[in-house]
Amino acid sequence: MKQKLPISVYNWTSITGVTLALIALFMILFLFIISAFLNQGSSYLGLIIYILLPGFLIVGLILIPLGMFFSARKQKRNHTKGVNKWPLIDLNDIRHRNGFFIFIIGTAVFLLISAIGSYEAFHYTESVEFCGKICHKIMTPEYTAYQHSPHARVACVDCHVGTGASWYVKSKLSGLYQVYAATIGSYPKPIPTPVRNLRPARETCEQCHWPQKFYSRQLRLERHYLADSSNTEWDINMVVRIGANLSALGLQEGIHWHINPNTRIEYIASDISRTKIPWVRYTNIKTGKVSIFKSTEEKTEKLKISDSRIMDCMDCHNRPSHNYLPPVIFINDAITSGMIPKSLPEIKSKALEALGKTFSTSDSTMEYIKTTLTNYYKASYSNLYTTNRELVDWAIKGVQRAVSANIFPEMKVRWDAYPNQIGHLTFNGCFRCHDDKHVSDDGKVISKDCNLCHIINAQGTTKDMQVAKVNEAVEFKHPSDIGDAWKESLCTECHTGLNP
Repeated sequence: MKQKLPISVYNWTSITGVTLALIALFMILFLFIISAFLNQGSSYLGLIIYILLPGFLIVGLILIPLGMFFSARKQKRNHTKGVNKWPLIDLNDIRHRNGFFIFIIGTAVFLLISAIGSYEAFHYTESVEFCGKICHKIMTPEYTAYQHSPHARVACVDCHVGTGASWYVKSKLSGLYQVYAATIGSYPKPIPTPVRNLRPARETCEQCHWPQKFYSRQLRLERHYLADSSNTEWDINMVVRIGANLSALGLQEGIHWHINPNTRIEYIASDISRTKIPWVRYTNIKTGKVSIFKSTEEKTEKLKISDSRIMDCMDCHNRPSHNYLPPVIFINDAITSGMIPKSLPEIKSKALEALGKTFSTSDSTMEYIKTTLTNYYKASYSNLYTTNRELVDWAIKGVQRAVSANIFPEMKVRWDAYPNQIGHLTFNGCFRCHDDKHVSDDGKVISKDCNLCHIINAQGTTKDMQVAKVNEAVEFKHPSDIGDAWKESLCTECHTGLNP
């Protein structure tokens, strides 16, 4: 049989390479057609098309010249007649001509496919599907919380990477270690928040949010339910003072004063999660005046000024897309939305009791919720359970559904694993600085006054609602009668996320 290709091609290594490359190429084309035109496939299909199969294709292509090289060297070693020191290309020889055109055409096709594949691979690795679904077990908590967040339609990379080549490279290098950790199972549980490695909010958040243009006020209605037999509704209607009372005053007052471009707030945290802030420095950029506030309860002598951080959005809005609500909040929300029936006696308190125990798996958690609530209502409300068992089943399913969106036992993820610095109920948040215990050298104090951030317009039960007059506020009233104790202590001293 007359040879139509150079003799060096006829070796098992090169033949294996050709076979591997052709199989990988046809599989890529086949799966691409299924994915692009038939809209079929799973979240792993993109990983196979754009990352795994191209790897086999490249290995096959490398094997072809590698086999030719060793074949030529073997021929030279055996003194095969006609073997040259350097490759000889003679287009008048049909074998060389066929090999030459196969190489040229194959290279052109490969470069075209590589360009398309690289483009698609880039977009695939930047997609929400890639971030949230590939490492299913590890990323399930983050992906689930993200889907329930206000940023559910914002791509992960818009916040975690942002624009620019340098941060893209950093993210991919970091991703290599994450892939390694996921492969050998050495990842921590829960996954720690990369507090120190996050890109500044000025380069991510502010690409959409314009700090100089916030609303002056925001009306907020919070609905709670007391842990009594009738799940009594307790509402708080307040005005959140995001900005000044008049929008024309901009950021001169209110919560977002902290990022006023005419001021600079710096702080030093004594722990990695930034839940303890013993040192704060305020600088008036216009006047140059500087005030340093130090906690009277923590030592600040060993703190380094070089460790200070300029306050930005993420210092308060630190869980904008991956917020795991505490049970006392998500049970309230579930009752309000109708996911859990309010008419079922004691469901608020009994749901919280059931969630007080921790388990290693989601299945065991769900089974415990079902068993605990079923046994309680069967024993304590036998008539109700007999005549209206559907109400109990409805409540059980509602509690389970709410839990599945906020607690993930396999990864040890729940509300207390990730402090949320907005507010001051379950975590100190605002009270990290605003605690009446941060004092400057000239005697100024960072105030704990509630009305700095919000004023209460109305509060109480539907039958006994305390309402303020126009342009006035009512003093906060604790749903349980604890006197003035709430003024003297922090909310977190009692509110752990499980107690009502």
